[in-house]
Amino acid sequence: MENLESNKILLVDDERSIVKMLETVLRKEGFRHIYTAYNAQEALHILEKQKMDIIVLDVMLPDQSGFDLCPKIRQLSNAYILFLTAKISDLDVLTGFAIGGDDYVTKPFNPLEIVARLKAHLRRNTQTVEVSSIQQSSAFDFGRFILYEESGELHVDGEVIP
Repeated sequence: MENLESNKILLVDDERSIVKMLETVLRKEGFRHIYTAYNAQEALHILEKQKMDIIVLDVMLPDQSGFDLCPKIRQLSNAYILFLTAKISDLDVLTGFAIGGDDYVTKPFNPLEIVARLKAHLRRNTQTVEVSSIQQSSAFDFGRFILYEESGELHVDGEVIP
């Protein structure tokens, strides 16, 4: 099970009822550090002071588009960005990914699906860090050849050899 308590989440949406619902569901699922912003300026202010692990970002904010905000967030953070929006066209979805988003969910949505997506991301991220640290801690590097003792993997010129 992931350690959800240490992850910081920023919810950015001008619909207060959506923010409150997501915050409630996330807390029930074990997340503890949840920050909220109702416009782009509030979000940037929080991101300048706090490092976030996850950002749930609406596209249609009152002071600035989430699409315009995303590249600014990327200058401050490498957090996982999930767009949560009523904009459903293929162009909008593709734009969301092209400007730095990691996931895209359209409204109306199931809040438990959002939680599942966030947990899946955190699980993969945690496993990647664990595998990376195992490989780094027990690797024999022979230039073109690297042998990872614990995983039993042999890499030749950067490629895994079965």
